[in-house]
Amino acid sequence: MGGRALRYSLFPLVYKEIPDFNLTKALTNGLLPRHYLSEKSFPLLQAYIGEYLKEEIAAEAATRNIPAFGDFLQTAAFSNGEIINYSNIARECGISSPTVKEYFQILKDTLIGYYLPSYRKRPKRRGLHAPKFYFFDLGLVNFLLKRGKIQPDSEIFGKAFEHFIFQELIAYSHYSRKDYDLHYWRTASQMEVDFILGEHEVALEVKGTKNVSSHHLQNIKSFNEEYRTKRSIVVSCNPHPRQSEKILILPWKEFMEMLWDGKII
Repeated sequence: MGGRALRYSLFPLVYKEIPDFNLTKALTNGLLPRHYLSEKSFPLLQAYIGEYLKEEIAAEAATRNIPAFGDFLQTAAFSNGEIINYSNIARECGISSPTVKEYFQILKDTLIGYYLPSYRKRPKRRGLHAPKFYFFDLGLVNFLLKRGKIQPDSEIFGKAFEHFIFQELIAYSHYSRKDYDLHYWRTASQMEVDFILGEHEVALEVKGTKNVSSHHLQNIKSFNEEYRTKRSIVVSCNPHPRQSEKILILPWKEFMEMLWDGKII
């Protein structure tokens, strides 16, 4: 009956649920409980993708071309955290753009991934409209891309670190019942801010560096010229918090504590 149906979602483990949280392990194994706790997550991820993603989801969607769906999964993993280009993915998989869109919708409907829409409210600068897409867990992407161990200061650390922050943001939005909007912002001239929370209440950049400098702050400054934010934050691997021109630069652990204590938004 109307008004009696409540929906709850469970997410992979989050920072506050794990004593002695290990960032390298989380970025490498992902945060599904068995995968995070395992010393050998590869066979678990292999079974998860082979038996669940490629079979059950394809069957549920009445998709008979399972090999094509498998090809799509790997190609989509290369686009994880990037703006979706349906035509390019279709060309690489040998399927049509409408089929690619349908596959992404299947992933969304089965909670295997999330769209991150662009922020387009009263823009002065011309922005991009296409959404980004993130898989629901880091480990899945790492397996599909055969990344191996995610090492600090490596080329892929930054992308995995950003994905981790996205997982925490979306889980906190749901668990806290705040259900704030989550967007990214990018202009046609390639200025970009990773995450915009709420009605531009918080502008959030994610940097995997241990030394955030002035050039890391340019995009968030550009956003602040266009929108009035309550908070502008750069989450990083900096050892200590500091303030720079109204932009708060936070070590990731301190950001996590503030997020889950309700002090970010």
